[in-house]
Amino acid sequence: MQALPRDIGWVEVVCGPMFSGKTSELIRRIERCVYARQRVEIFKPSIDDRYAELEIVSHSQMRLTAKPVGTAAEILERAEKDSEVVGIDEAQFFSEELVGAVQELAARGKRVIIAGLDQDFRGEPFEPMPQLMAIAEFVSKQLAICMVCGNPAGRSQRLVGGTSQVVLGAAEAYEARCRRCHSTEDLPMSQQVSLF
Repeated sequence: MQALPRDIGWVEVVCGPMFSGKTSELIRRIERCVYARQRVEIFKPSIDDRYAELEIVSHSQMRLTAKPVGTAAEILERAEKDSEVVGIDEAQFFSEELVGAVQELAARGKRVIIAGLDQDFRGEPFEPMPQLMAIAEFVSKQLAICMVCGNPAGRSQRLVGGTSQVVLGAAEAYEARCRRCHSTEDLPMSQQVSLF
């Protein structure tokens, strides 16, 4: 087990594709802090209301109360002075200003735990996650299971059309895929379903 820093702030990033357990891992880490009687708070992007407006929710329905915010600047404004641990879920939905906000939180002596997609549906780096990974003291890459062949999956396959980088969805819109089974071609839904 790796020793955690003492009396300083630091940054942890949990990344990976859809259905790899990123939010579950964020919740697990936050719950350990709660058991240790540390003061915690969690932020989430307000656009992500797939499961709940005021909670982070894993695909397996694990939940913790969270503060929805529209920008990274709001995280800094709303972060409580006496909090020791700050969790941020779905970090890929924030702009690159999140990097500066996270640096400021760590400079204030807070443990900052971030979860988010490291790649978009095309398999390309999903900003600001690569920058957050670069400044973090600890990075954990989670893998899912490929829904086509069963191999370890590091990518998110979009099952619905469109070229926008952000399309909110869960199992109806995405599935985990390995490098070999991942495709960036825009297939009609009927052809996509036949891949199973």
